[in-house]
Amino acid sequence: MTTNVLACIDGSSHATTVCDWACWASLRLAAPLSFIHVLDRENQQPKGNLSGSIGLGSQEQLLEELAALDEKRGKLAKEQGRIMLDAARARAIEDGVSEPATLQRHGALVDTLVELEPDTRLLVIGRQGEASAYAHLGSHVEQVIRALHRPILVTLGEFGAPQKIMLAFDGSATTRKGVEMLAQSPLFSALELHLVLAGADTDDNRAQLEWARHRLEQAGITAVTAIVPGEVDQALSRYQQDNGMDLMVMGAYGHSRVRQWLVGSTTTAMIRATRVPLLVLR
Repeated sequence: MTTNVLACIDGSSHATTVCDWACWASLRLAAPLSFIHVLDRENQQPKGNLSGSIGLGSQEQLLEELAALDEKRGKLAKEQGRIMLDAARARAIEDGVSEPATLQRHGALVDTLVELEPDTRLLVIGRQGEASAYAHLGSHVEQVIRALHRPILVTLGEFGAPQKIMLAFDGSATTRKGVEMLAQSPLFSALELHLVLAGADTDDNRAQLEWARHRLEQAGITAVTAIVPGEVDQALSRYQQDNGMDLMVMGAYGHSRVRQWLVGSTTTAMIRATRVPLLVLR
């Protein structure tokens, strides 16, 4: 049974936001909270290749020194991670979360999250992490979205408890499943939800939105519907900004235009473009 809210913590300035969103989700879902820090060996390696500077007479000594330095670096990274996890745990307890857990793992982030997926109900991850180029982080988040089959909350900015939620809806089987997930989840209970369809104002689109609105209101979720013209990414971003949405929710797969925008090489651009946290439903 997937019960845990799992939050990825690192040494970036975004870790606090990840922690706060994870606490909010844990309390709303009444689900246990776990913080994880992954020690990726690849990111701990010294920059550049020093083998060319090793002379014949000193090769063995320098290799020993490099090995000792690598061990020291690993121990330091582990200790830093432990301190960050302890700080996140203390913050969560202060926010009212009961007995948050902490995990520290060695290995690749995506592989680690896939391993923990069976016990994960919701993954919370920052849009940008520590010591990485922005484009690389976008690619990293995209890899996580591709690899996992759990809802993923991508955070940014400062945390504020959301009041207005925006669901990008297109009437497809995937987004209908997303509506059912929201209707059954306490995460957005009693919050204002906007169902936004980017496309033409047709009878079919209006009927699709009416079905979704009725389904959500049956679950006690206030739903406002809107059809906005234009390209999917621009139309949804414009609606979010014009109406002060606090959180955007999208399916990982939708109709062809949404799929092209969200899944594949353009995922990084989408994550960069949004000005509010993004919940990706799988």
